[in-house]
Amino acid sequence: MEQPEELETNGTAPKQRHGCVTAWLILMIVANSISAVMYLLAGDMIARGLPGSVSTSTLVILGIIGGANVMFAIMLMQWKKMGFWGYAGSSIVILFINLSIGLGIGQSVMGLVGIGILYGILQIKKNGESAWEHLQ
Repeated sequence: MEQPEELETNGTAPKQRHGCVTAWLILMIVANSISAVMYLLAGDMIARGLPGSVSTSTLVILGIIGGANVMFAIMLMQWKKMGFWGYAGSSIVILFINLSIGLGIGQSVMGLVGIGILYGILQIKKNGESAWEHLQ
């Protein structure tokens, strides 16, 4: 037997997101957690694979940005639009860091594709409404 949907405190139906949106946000949390830990704990190994020399402070900054991206994904899970804008801002910062450490323009700009993917995924509708429409 189906249970009636519980109403939010303002008397409206609860916000719902498509399962693909939830899966993507969980993937963002996991992937950014792993990258943050890798930058902070295995930065020397990562630096050896990059074209230019990378300072320890740059690796720490990248680790912190990875941690911030985890926070931004959690904010999106909590229906906060600021999570999207935070993720977009961190992607732009990473673009400049990638260029400064010697990655090519094409490889560096590819990081911005994530913003478009995230925006597109937030447009997936459930019950006729996208997650983007529910963000506050």
